[in-house]
Amino acid sequence: MGKEIIKVDHVSMKFNLSQEKIDSIKEYFIKFLKREIKYDEFWALKDINFTMNKGERLGILGLNGAGKSTLLKVIAGVFKPTEGSVARRGVIAPLLELGAGFDMQYTGAENIYLYGAVLGYSKSFIDEKFDEIVAFSELEKFINVPLKNYSSGMKARLGFSIATVVAPDILILDEVLSVGDAKFRKKSEQKVMDMFDKGVTVLFVSHSLEQVERLCNKAMILEGGKMLAYGNIGEVAEKYRTIIA
Repeated sequence: MGKEIIKVDHVSMKFNLSQEKIDSIKEYFIKFLKREIKYDEFWALKDINFTMNKGERLGILGLNGAGKSTLLKVIAGVFKPTEGSVARRGVIAPLLELGAGFDMQYTGAENIYLYGAVLGYSKSFIDEKFDEIVAFSELEKFINVPLKNYSSGMKARLGFSIATVVAPDILILDEVLSVGDAKFRKKSEQKVMDMFDKGVTVLFVSHSLEQVERLCNKAMILEGGKMLAYGNIGEVAEKYRTIIA
């Protein structure tokens, strides 16, 4: 793969959306046997090809429903593509749905271990990094409080702090720099910038073109699951401005 750290090769992703509401397994089988079930095939991604070298920072632009989050999930390994393949090298830190592995009944402290395990961290690693995670999240006073009493901003801050405590080779960011208050947003953006300095490769989805221009050196436009443009940030940003104008 040479310097390539990610290779997305003819990736397509299909979802089957069932048109009927089926109330039971039995009803499903009867309809299935009678061939009465109709699926709407929905291609969320269609024939996506690109490669990324180490240290490149790619901003993925597109309107809602363009396939941006689906593409990140395929690259992160959450979804297996219907067609094509993804090759990637190194440690990957996917900041997709922050705190998707949280349990609301447990305290913040317990969730650090729980979510850390979901991300593949060992207990000894979390022991070592625990204070750093808590300090960054600014939740010292609430760390022994159950998560069900946290605001969504507090949960996002905890998720961000756990996920960014590693030094990954590939960082996948889906709208996560818009969490928390303005002060925390600035701090989380700075943390990501510090990772850039260490040569991390980044895939970034944001609704803010200005943020993408500030953080990325490459960009892609997705529309209806197809790639309309891919290249240096300046050219692609110009093209995107004409689309959203």
